[in-house]
Amino acid sequence: MSDVNALKDQGNKAFSAKDYDKAIELFTAAIAIDPSNHVLFSNRSAAKAGKKQWAGALEDAEQCIKLNQSWSKGYARKGAALHGARRYDEAVEVYEAGLKLEDSPALRKGLQEVKDAKGRDVTESIGLGKYFSDPSLIGKLATNPRTQKHMADPAFVQKLKLFQQNPALADSALQSDSRMIDVLGVAMGIDMQGFSRDDEFDGLPPDFKYGPPPKARTPRTPSASTSRTPPTPAPAPAPAPARAPAPAAPVYEPEDVEMTDEDAEEAKAKADALAAKAQGTAHYKAQRFSEAAEYFKKAWDLWPKDITFLGNLGAAYLEAKEYDQCITTCELAVEEGRGLRADYKIIAKIFGRIGTAYTAKNDLVSAKKYFQKSLSEHRDATILAKLQATEKAIAEAERQAYIDPAKSATAREEGNAAFKGGDFAKAVKLYEESIKRDPSDARGYNNRAAAYMKLMALAEALKDADKAIEVDPTFVKAYIRKATILQTMRDYSKALEALQAASSADTANAHAQEIQTQENKIQQALFTQRSDETEEQTLERAMKDPEVAQIMGDPVMQQILQQAQGNPGALQDHMKNPVVRQKIMKLINAGIIKTR
Repeated sequence: MSDVNALKDQGNKAFSAKDYDKAIELFTAAIAIDPSNHVLFSNRSAAKAGKKQWAGALEDAEQCIKLNQSWSKGYARKGAALHGARRYDEAVEVYEAGLKLEDSPALRKGLQEVKDAKGRDVTESIGLGKYFSDPSLIGKLATNPRTQKHMADPAFVQKLKLFQQNPALADSALQSDSRMIDVLGVAMGIDMQGFSRDDEFDGLPPDFKYGPPPKARTPRTPSASTSRTPPTPAPAPAPAPARAPAPAAPVYEPEDVEMTDEDAEEAKAKADALAAKAQGTAHYKAQRFSEAAEYFKKAWDLWPKDITFLGNLGAAYLEAKEYDQCITTCELAVEEGRGLRADYKIIAKIFGRIGTAYTAKNDLVSAKKYFQKSLSEHRDATILAKLQATEKAIAEAERQAYIDPAKSATAREEGNAAFKGGDFAKAVKLYEESIKRDPSDARGYNNRAAAYMKLMALAEALKDADKAIEVDPTFVKAYIRKATILQTMRDYSKALEALQAASSADTANAHAQEIQTQENKIQQALFTQRSDETEEQTLERAMKDPEVAQIMGDPVMQQILQQAQGNPGALQDHMKNPVVRQKIMKLINAGIIKTR
């Protein structure tokens, strides 16, 4: 998984650098390792869209949705691919489907862009509309020397935006505002300077004749509407090099100064915000969470373009155990982050913090929901572990809530009735219900073991008998049941051990006769099984049991066995030690030590 994340991070960096080919290559390599990761298909779709490979982008977006139908970003990718392919109606349907899952600013913006593009397509070929439909027109006008001054008029900018939204209105642009001539020149990429002169003066000498471009520019009088400094009058046209100083005309300086001031204010706000964040971090590390929250909030108020300020504020509220405040703040961070196109890793971290807050509130269902949202943005091992722990806690809570001893007894009695009626499969289901209702009652496991035996599911029966003994080590019937199962499996040695454990647990001797009767049957079966064995065959068979092999390899037991050969009575003395007794009984049951 670390390889996948590394490839994904490299692909994101290549995408940010607009190296789409490399980004596609890296995302493809990551997909080869983890083909079930929907985020990888989403990222590769974006990279293909960057290369205008709309069909490939659409294919990846559809695969992303197939892998995770609840992730709204997959619908945004598909909508963008359909938009680029000029399949506007389908794009609108996809964006609207995504908005039903999540009211995302990105989806709303994409939907509006598709609708605008569809409207522009209708009128794109009509009149001057195609020149005003360029989405980057406003930026071009703001940086062009001839049109910079026009952009200072808000009404003029609003008019331009109106023409962009409805290009059909641009046909009347030249008649409604003479400044549109300059705009049209920038949009068309040609010099329309001559059209911007007053009707009484055209800026050209009376004897001017059109010729090569270098000779076409003649000195202008100060009364001409031009932004260039008039050169020194001369009898001949100015040579080409004389045009070099024109771009440095003073008319640009006021605009440049104004933009620099705005940038400076922006930089100062950001610097102040970062300083407030640093102070908040210092308080946070010192566990002064209230003070930290104040500084993080101040940082966001100063520069509301970095959602890490809100993320840190949420963390401070979380540590201060103000969980509702933490959740509200983090939800705001996600909402703002969508609009700011924040890094998906930051969004994932904030979702994870919301999940942690809900965990602290013991709202495990909501916690699970937000941990899943976090992982859909970015797969993180810590969040994955939290999700798994939350799911386990939910399952345990549901199990505990289901416990009801009275209903357990009812289900057990119904199971007994089914067992007596010969419906063993139904009995198993009823005993299972009894166990779920009260897993601390060993009778449910023991009875289910009996039903499994009737169905010849001996392995399952043995597990239930062992579980019954684990739940209640004093439950003698469970030991007897285990011995019966092992006897049926022809594992007579272990069946004898189970009966010996039953005798130890039966302190009141209530089941002594039953135990003795079953032990005699097993001993008879053992005698029949081993009647034709030589001592060498018996030893070879017994040594296949790991426990017997370990006992026979024990130096202490070897010494005891050697002593017993010369003095059988000494064996009885050693049997007084419970540990030695257990090992000797194991050897007796295996047939290595013979008692008759």
